[in-house]
Amino acid sequence: MTTSIWTEMMAYWLMKTEPEAFSLDDLKARGQEPWDGIRNYQARNFLRSMQPGDGIFIYHSRVAVPGIVGMAEVVSSARPDPTQFDPHSHYYDSGSSLDKPRWDLVDVAYRRSFRQCISLDSLRNMPEFADSPLVRKGNRLSILPITESQWQHVLSLVDDGRQ
Repeated sequence: MTTSIWTEMMAYWLMKTEPEAFSLDDLKARGQEPWDGIRNYQARNFLRSMQPGDGIFIYHSRVAVPGIVGMAEVVSSARPDPTQFDPHSHYYDSGSSLDKPRWDLVDVAYRRSFRQCISLDSLRNMPEFADSPLVRKGNRLSILPITESQWQHVLSLVDDGRQ
């Protein structure tokens, strides 16, 4: 069963991405990638609390059917995001400096694709997600914590073939 590789994790996360910019398939092709470009303080603080071994659900947003499409794992501690210092980067921040960086990233590694997307509509109907900011209207955070019961519930759906 897939859940056994995730039982020793310290935390679980959901990371949103727009597949036209960077998809789960892109992560799969690269194997591992820095998760850069986060420019929201709350999401940045979540990045800073991530530890190697933490589990991640990858969520595709801004698509016809948004939802969880697979899994990744945090493979590095947070460190300054170099794109904030690059004036040619879309993520450049003129207020950041090498001695006082504002923005961080972590490296994430591909772990698994799901056969089907677990849609936002499905998540809204799951009691495990009733209190999650993910299912609230207007939520725009690109990184959210996931509880262990939410993590296990999603894994049970994909492992028993319901999704």
